[in-house]
Amino acid sequence: MDWQLLKNTVIFKNMTEQEIGSAFAALQAGEKSYRKGAAILHGGTTTKRMGFVLTGSVTIENNDAWGNRTIIGHAEAGQFFAETYAFLPNKTLLVDVRAKENCRILFLGIGRLHTMINNVELWQVKLLSNLLDLFGHKNLLLSERSFHTAPKTIRGRVLAYLNSVSLQKHSSEFDIPFDRQQLADYLNIERSALSKELGKMQRDGIIAVRKKHFVLM
Repeated sequence: MDWQLLKNTVIFKNMTEQEIGSAFAALQAGEKSYRKGAAILHGGTTTKRMGFVLTGSVTIENNDAWGNRTIIGHAEAGQFFAETYAFLPNKTLLVDVRAKENCRILFLGIGRLHTMINNVELWQVKLLSNLLDLFGHKNLLLSERSFHTAPKTIRGRVLAYLNSVSLQKHSSEFDIPFDRQQLADYLNIERSALSKELGKMQRDGIIAVRKKHFVLM
């Protein structure tokens, strides 16, 4: 196990290896590998375990009954997913989680924390405090997506998203985590329309783009 990776994450912040080990034992931690494209969690089911991406990355998607897909977000190595569903008992998942590439996932049964309130240990206090930070961070990410999809035009949505990434990267040149289809799904627009608009934006001198690499002019 990469202890340094774990200690650098939000949920295990300020925890020692011994405390993380105690959390693993109490929360019945388990690891599993997935191939690219494999479903990790399914909408319409419930889960008692949150996922931590050890290697690779995953997408969080909404797939409706008519075959339409909207990407809600993604998680890369060192990031978590499904923590809210796992912490709140018997909440039905409204999203699917899918392997964006070959990945290894560590699962933690954080719902078990509800049964430990009568015998609280220091690692539990730290973990719960870190979970609050994680929940707050995820709420911000959801708010960001609402800003990205609020503009009525395709160009407006693209610019809103690229501006956010530029601010986060502190640079006008950066890579995004999505391929063209995934970006279209995230912004809730058609791929062909997105590609056409990106071409127009390049001709207008607003951006330069090559695959996942963007430069804001």
